[in-house]
Amino acid sequence: MSTGRHPALATPGPYLALFGAMLLISVGTSLAKGLFAAVGAEGTSLYRAVFSALVLVALTRPWRRRWTRRELTDLALYGGSLGAMNLAFYKALTTIPLGLAMAIEFLGPLCVSLIHSRRPADFAWIALAVAGLALLLPIAGPVQALDPAGVGLALLAALFWALYIVFGQRGGQVDPGQAVALGMTVAALVIAPAGIARAGSHLLDPHVMTLGLGVAMVSGAAPFWLERIALKGIERRAFGVLIAAEPAVGALAASMLLGETLSARQWVAIACVIAAGAGSVLWRGAAPNGMPRAEPDQLPV
Repeated sequence: MSTGRHPALATPGPYLALFGAMLLISVGTSLAKGLFAAVGAEGTSLYRAVFSALVLVALTRPWRRRWTRRELTDLALYGGSLGAMNLAFYKALTTIPLGLAMAIEFLGPLCVSLIHSRRPADFAWIALAVAGLALLLPIAGPVQALDPAGVGLALLAALFWALYIVFGQRGGQVDPGQAVALGMTVAALVIAPAGIARAGSHLLDPHVMTLGLGVAMVSGAAPFWLERIALKGIERRAFGVLIAAEPAVGALAASMLLGETLSARQWVAIACVIAAGAGSVLWRGAAPNGMPRAEPDQLPV
């Protein structure tokens, strides 16, 4: 006998996993800001990349596969863009709130998903995202001041996120888990010079290193595996719509953990970006190729 329940509601596990992943990313990133005083944004970013790489390599064992030169080249570009994205994003967090940084960064994958658009509705989503960005900038009346350098770094992170997706799609035949593991290893190598130059021997402090390990697990490796669980039980369109809400989750987490407050105008800006991302997915009827977490090999852990 039918229970009358919607099939999606009968299996809440994948949705709980996705919400848990978004919450862990936001909480972990908020906690990461606590390390900035000790090792800077650069050192914190390095901790996250190194520890995440170690865990992912141990779990996926990419050394068992014979890699071609083309695959390694693609992975180098993929990992390089991942490292630059993480470094720019963490640097942005030193001067602008987490929720706003996440919303600005989200413009990167959104633009990739719409770059080949030709329908009027697709351009409407682009216009909505641009309107959201415009609300954050002092170009249309009074607005709560945002550090221009922080906004610029968040936009740079958006650019590298877009490149990360493009390069990630080139390695379509590679096991997603192994690709992310090697990509994160390359990312760690890219971030290392800046991290070492900023923090030096402080990176080896056992207490600070333990905190860095915690940040990496909470904001990197754990969300990656939770999202993989979610992808197995949530159809791609719904996944793309739900993940678009991540900037709002980040803003709420930062409000509770860091005391960061946003103006009404800034919340409207975040809502515009979320609506643009969700709308672009719903209108197409399937998650677009550029959406950052529609495929496991595109997860920016």
